[in-house]
Amino acid sequence: MRKILGYLFSPLHYLAFGLVLVVFEVLQRIALAIGGYKWHKATVDVMNFCLTKTLLFNGIRCRWINKQHLPTDRPLLVVSNHQSLYGIPPFFWCLRRDHMKFVSKIELARGIPSVSYNLRHGGSVLIDRKDPRQAIPALKAFGEYIEKNCYAACIFPEGTRSRDGKPKRFAAQGLKTLLKYTPSALVVPVTVNQVWRVNQYGNFPLSFGESPTWTVHAPIDPRGRNVDEVIAETEATIIAAIV
Repeated sequence: MRKILGYLFSPLHYLAFGLVLVVFEVLQRIALAIGGYKWHKATVDVMNFCLTKTLLFNGIRCRWINKQHLPTDRPLLVVSNHQSLYGIPPFFWCLRRDHMKFVSKIELARGIPSVSYNLRHGGSVLIDRKDPRQAIPALKAFGEYIEKNCYAACIFPEGTRSRDGKPKRFAAQGLKTLLKYTPSALVVPVTVNQVWRVNQYGNFPLSFGESPTWTVHAPIDPRGRNVDEVIAETEATIIAAIV
């Protein structure tokens, strides 16, 4: 039944989703030109709120669960499992106070309205996973930027999406580099659940009526601790909450 209803309602979602991307491509350019970073960030925040809400056209309700009191005087390294591109917009909106930035693959820097523009101009870092000589200096500069401005950075250590919800083994090097260059940061584990089911039939139809969740866990203070132990604890926390 979810698949049948998906055939009926997915076109509405894609129409709304596409309109948001096209409209906010223009709005981002205007905001950055006139109001600089502040206006551009506010535009991106609203865009990601709208992108999340377009899933309602397909009966999909997203729930962000955060019972933590995250500090505002320290940068945050948000670490999450990765199940779908639909899993990303809620991070921008729900952590907008913390100026959320992403570690993203360089392939996304072109060809996607709004998304590519924000990745290039919004403070995120673009990594060429085939070229460590590019990736490590880029992450170093990104970590220093997050540290200096007390922002939040999100990284998906699995590297690629899990299309069935089963977590992949964390690749620790990127997170190690960020921990090194954001020495005052707190690590914030986040578990994403069931968003993979939105695409369980592929890009069309989307599965109707799914209820994905994002759960923020207690932050981990890495200062004075072995980095491998911090990463292992973070991974175990995220995986333990996957259902």
